[in-house]
Amino acid sequence: MILQRTIKKPAMISGIGLHSGARINLKMRPAAANTGIIFHRTDGEQTVDIKACSENVVDTRMATVIGCQGMTVSTIEHFMAALAAFGIDNLHVDIDGPEVPVLDGSAAPFTREIQQVGVKNLHRSRKFIAIRKPLEIIEGEKRISIIPSRFFRISFDIAFDHPAISVQQHSMKFTTEEFCKDIAAARTFGFLHEVEYLKANGLARGGSLENAVVIDKNGVMNPEGLRYNNEFVRHKILDAFGDFSLLGSPMLGHIRAFKAGHDLNAKMVRKIEENPDHWTYVEFTEQALREAQKSEAKIFTNDLAWTKA
Repeated sequence: MILQRTIKKPAMISGIGLHSGARINLKMRPAAANTGIIFHRTDGEQTVDIKACSENVVDTRMATVIGCQGMTVSTIEHFMAALAAFGIDNLHVDIDGPEVPVLDGSAAPFTREIQQVGVKNLHRSRKFIAIRKPLEIIEGEKRISIIPSRFFRISFDIAFDHPAISVQQHSMKFTTEEFCKDIAAARTFGFLHEVEYLKANGLARGGSLENAVVIDKNGVMNPEGLRYNNEFVRHKILDAFGDFSLLGSPMLGHIRAFKAGHDLNAKMVRKIEENPDHWTYVEFTEQALREAQKSEAKIFTNDLAWTKA
């Protein structure tokens, strides 16, 4: 996908917030090229515009939270991952609550809604961030790195002292089709004692077996079981994909992570931005852009020449 994109028509998504338990309405509206993803957060008569970008990240403890002028939108990662999977660079998002609806705890409901309303190309090229030199962050056992690659790939390892999870690894090169098939439906997860603690402290009010995989001492509590045999690590990849979309440009690089989460993802995004000598912006040649505008076909990065921006 070398052209910027938005959706073809408005769409509404409603559901409860994972932590607030409140009913939240989210409306997606098409946006012009070079707009970015803009959340329009309303609270009573007040509306604050919050761009989905790394500089607006204000919290990463329980989810990725963006904010501006004292207003925040939490748990944006599943929604952002779905947008990134379809190459949607520009969108207005009207939201009347403090967090994106959790729905079933995955990105699948968002991908289905995007497929239903459709995506359209805008006649402006996309800028890619191409990693040229490796970057790494290590914090105790946790680590994350990024190395050069012709594609965007995430490889993730997790390790939990519980037989229901244990050690899991998954790696994928991102395309829309692969994301929808292998990652989108992976749900958020947590241990029963953690959920009980959060609820006791006024959080996870909307959490249930309908929107999360919950694990107790005996194993997975959800009666339907898992959607993938390694659903836990796939959800970690989903989260990372959403978090890295806050760079504001699609990336060409290979992320490798071990025991990482939202906090380490956000730190790596900032490290990329703070080390411009490790990457370069690239965009496609005018000839390739003209061909894409003419055919509006899917064109992948390995098939086209690019030039430095």
